Amino acid sequence: MCSAKSKSLIFIGLLFSCLEMIFSANTGFSMSTYDVTSRSIYLRWPKFSGASSYRVTATAVNTVGNSLLAHFSDVTLKGTLTSLIPNTIYAIQGEAIDKDGLILAETQIMQSTAPDIPVIDQAYSKLSNSITVEWRAVPGATGYLLTAQDGDSFTETVVTNSPGTVTGLKPATLYRITIRSINSGGKSQPSPFRKANTVLAAPILSVSSLSCDSIAVSWKAVYMAAGFSVSLMRSDGLGRMLKENTTNTSLIFTNLDPGTLYTIKAYAWNVNGIPGDDFTYNQRTSPKAPADVQVALNSGALRAIVSWMPTEGAVTYSVTASSGLSKLKCNTSSASCMVPSLQCGSEYYVSVTAYNDAGSSKPTDAVSLKTIPCAPVNISIEEDEPGHLLVSWSSVNFGYYYVVFVKSDDGLEVHCNTSHTQCHFQSDCGFTYFISVFAYNKAGQSPLGDVFNYTTAPCCPGDIRAAVVSGDTLRVTWAPVRGAEMYATRAVGGSGEVLCNDTAAACTLSSLRCDTRYNITVYSFSEAGGSNTSCASKRVATAPCSPEIKNISKEALSIISVHWQSNNKAATYIVTARGEAGFWHCTSSGNSCTLINLPCGSAFSVSAIARSPAGQSLPSYSVPLETAPCCPDELMLTQVTQSVTNISWSVGMGVQTYVMTLESPKGQTKCHTLQNHCLLGCITCGTNYTVSLKAISKTGLTSNCRYQGYSSNACCPSGVKLYRLSNNGIRVYWRASDETINYSTDLHGSKSNFTCTPSSGLSHCDITEIPCGDVYTVVVSPVTDKGPKLTFCPKKIYSVTCSGSSVGMGKTTQYIHSKSMKFVKRVSIM
Repeated sequence: MCSAKSKSLIFIGLLFSCLEMIFSANTGFSMSTYDVTSRSIYLRWPKFSGASSYRVTATAVNTVGNSLLAHFSDVTLKGTLTSLIPNTIYAIQGEAIDKDGLILAETQIMQSTAPDIPVIDQAYSKLSNSITVEWRAVPGATGYLLTAQDGDSFTETVVTNSPGTVTGLKPATLYRITIRSINSGGKSQPSPFRKANTVLAAPILSVSSLSCDSIAVSWKAVYMAAGFSVSLMRSDGLGRMLKENTTNTSLIFTNLDPGTLYTIKAYAWNVNGIPGDDFTYNQRTSPKAPADVQVALNSGALRAIVSWMPTEGAVTYSVTASSGLSKLKCNTSSASCMVPSLQCGSEYYVSVTAYNDAGSSKPTDAVSLKTIPCAPVNISIEEDEPGHLLVSWSSVNFGYYYVVFVKSDDGLEVHCNTSHTQCHFQSDCGFTYFISVFAYNKAGQSPLGDVFNYTTAPCCPGDIRAAVVSGDTLRVTWAPVRGAEMYATRAVGGSGEVLCNDTAAACTLSSLRCDTRYNITVYSFSEAGGSNTSCASKRVATAPCSPEIKNISKEALSIISVHWQSNNKAATYIVTARGEAGFWHCTSSGNSCTLINLPCGSAFSVSAIARSPAGQSLPSYSVPLETAPCCPDELMLTQVTQSVTNISWSVGMGVQTYVMTLESPKGQTKCHTLQNHCLLGCITCGTNYTVSLKAISKTGLTSNCRYQGYSSNACCPSGVKLYRLSNNGIRVYWRASDETINYSTDLHGSKSNFTCTPSSGLSHCDITEIPCGDVYTVVVSPVTDKGPKLTFCPKKIYSVTCSGSSVGMGKTTQYIHSKSMKFVKRVSIM
C-alpha cells in the first residue's frame, strides 16, 4: 500500500509540476512557489483572514522519514524551505492557524527541488564570440544554464549536456563562467566560476584582383592582435598554398593564374601566439584579355559580329565599338557578340574586355572596322538633252565606288559603275525611271537610300495626219504615244494661232483661215514628265476658200458662162449645175468657166467649189439658172384646105406658151397658144413659107425656133370639063393655075376607078375604056412629090351614058367636101 501510495504521489507531483498548476482545498487559501534551487524552495501565499500564523510542512515523496516543518507569523507572507535534498519531489502542505492554534484553512502543492550544483572541469574559447565549458553530468538534470559574465553584463545559454558553448560574446574579453543544472523543478545554485578569455576576432578581409595575376588583401586592425597570418590557395586544390605572416593590415599576392578562383584564409593572434578566429574569402583573379579578336560586318543590317578565343575564368565579355564620341556596346557570356546599330560611313575601333566577379581584363588592342558607306544623298536627275539622263550625287565617307541602278517601268534595268559622282544614261521618251544609287567599299554595299523616280517627257506624236474638214477646219489625228496624258495641237499661220487641248489622239482645229498654210505641231504632256517641246512641226494647208459667184451669162442657147471672185492663191475651180436633168460641170483655174450643152427648158442650181492639193472648199452659195425653153423636136403641118393649114408639134421642155408664125413675101400668119397645135388660115396656095416658133417659159424666157421652110400646095385647077372621046374614052380638061404644075385626074366610079397623069405642061388628060352607064366623081389635083394626093380640090360628078356620042352632062353635081385631102410634111428644126 505504502509503495503504491508513494508512486501515486510522485505521479501527482510530476503532473502538477509540468502543468505548473497549484491545487488547494476549497477553503480559499492557496500557496505557490516563486523560486527553487537544489536545496531550497521559496514559497508565497496570500493573507488569510483570521490567521495569526502559518505552518508549512515539506515531506519528500520518495524518501521515508524525511520531512521539514516551518512556522511563519501572520505578517510574513513568504517563506523559504532550506536543507532539502536536491532533485527530490516534496509534498508541501500549508496551513493557516488562528491565535487559538486552530487550523482555519490548508492547501497542498507538489514541488521538486533542482538538481545538484555542477562542477566546471574546464572553460576555453575557440571562437571569438563563444566560450566552451566542460563539466560532469548532474543526476536529474534535464539541462544546464551557462552564464558568461563580463562586469555588469552577462550572457546565458541553455544546453542539454556537456560540453556547452556560450555564444554572442565579445572577442578578446575575459569572462567569469558559471553553470547551473536545470530540471522541472528549477535551477540549481551557480557553480564555482571559472575565468576564460575569448580569442581574437577574425580580420574582416577586403579582397580584390588588381590584375589578372594578382590579388590584394586588406583588413582593419583587430583588437588585441599582435600579428596576422594570411594564406592563399587555388580553390580547386591545384598548386601550392601561399602563406604570409605580417603585422601590417594588407598584402598582395602576385604571379597568380588569371581567371582562377582562390581561397584566402586570414586570422590574428595575440601576444601569446594564440590564434583568433579565421576569415575565409574566395576571390577570383580577373580574366586575361581575350585573344584572336575577329570582326566581321553584317553589312545588310549594319551590325558587327565580333568573335574571340575564350579566356580562362571569364564570365562575361563586353565589346566596345568606338567612333568619335559614339560608343556602342554589347555584352555576352559566349565567345561572340553582335554590335548593333552601327552607323554607315564610320570607322569603329573594336575592343573586347573579359569580366568576372573579380573585375575586368585589360581591353584588347583595338581592331579597326570601317562600316559600309551611307547611301548617297543630294541625288539629282536631269535630262541634259533629250534621250540622255544625268544622275549626280554627293560623295560619301568610305565610298570607294558607286553603282547607279536605273529601272524603267517596263522592267528593263541598266546600271553604271563609277568612282565619280555622276553617271550618264540613255533614256526614252514617255518612260518612268526608278533610280537608286549605292556606294560600295570593302565592307559592302550602302543601305538603300531614297529611290527616285524620273519621268521623261512623253514622246512626240507620230504619224500625224491632217484631214481637211472645211476651209476653216482641220481634223488632225496621230498615233498615241507612250507617257502622254494630254496632247496640245498648235496651228500657227496666217498671222494667227489656234490651240486645241485634248486627251484623245485627235483634235479638230476650227476657226482657221482658208487657203492658208499652217505649221501644225502636236505636243504631248504628262503630269509627271511635263511636255515634250521638241516635237517637229508639219506644214499643212487648209482647203481653198469658197468662191463667190458674181455673174452668170448666156453665151448661146446651151452655153452659160459663170463668173466668180477668185480669192485663192492657187486653186482649180469646179462649177456644177445641178438639176433634174442631171449634172454639168466646167473647170477653170481662173475666175470663169463655161457650161456647155446644158439642156433647154431646165432649172439648175449653180455652185462653185475650189480645189487644191490641200483639199476642197465648201461650195459657194448656189445661184439659180434657168435655160431657155426647148424648141419642139417635131413639127407637123397639114394643109386642111387650100387656105388653111393645121400645124402641130411635140411638147417643148420648159415651155408654157407657143407663138407659131408662117411668113412669106405675100404676108404673115401666126397663132399664140398654150397647146401644142394650132390652125393657120389665109394660106396662099403654091407659096413658100418660112416656119418659126417662139417657145416661151413661165418666167418669160423665150426660144426662137426655126424650122425647114414650108411650101403650100399648088392651087387646084379651075374650069374642069369632060369631053367624050371615041372608044369609050373621055378627056378631062382644066385650066391650070401655073403651067409648071403637073396635075393628076382621078375618076372614081362604082364599077372602076381611073387615074390619068398627063405630061408636063398639059392641061388635059385622056382616059380610055371607061365603062358607060356609071356615075363618076372627077377630081383634078396638082401632083406633088411630098406625099399623098390632095383631097381638098373640088370634086365633080359626071354621069356617062351609053347613048349618043358625047358624054352626057344631063345633070352635073359638084361637091365641095368639108373634109379635104391632107398633106403631111415632117419638118426638122433648123
